Amino acid sequence: MVSTNTPLENRAAAAEAERFAPAILAIVFGAFLVLGAGFAHSTTLHNAAHDARHALAFPCH
Repeated sequence: MVSTNTPLENRAAAAEAERFAPAILAIVFGAFLVLGAGFAHSTTLHNAAHDARHALAFPCH
């Protein structure tokens, strides 16, 4: 199949992909931090994130 996209359209598509990549990475990283600290069994991790979890209404015990 032959692409009918012009170079300008290709650049626009690449710019859009570059804009969403950091957002998706931030969402994944944030979910990992919240869930990783929320379900950690380590006392040190639990105590370090305890106040932040309660501030975000995340149950921890």
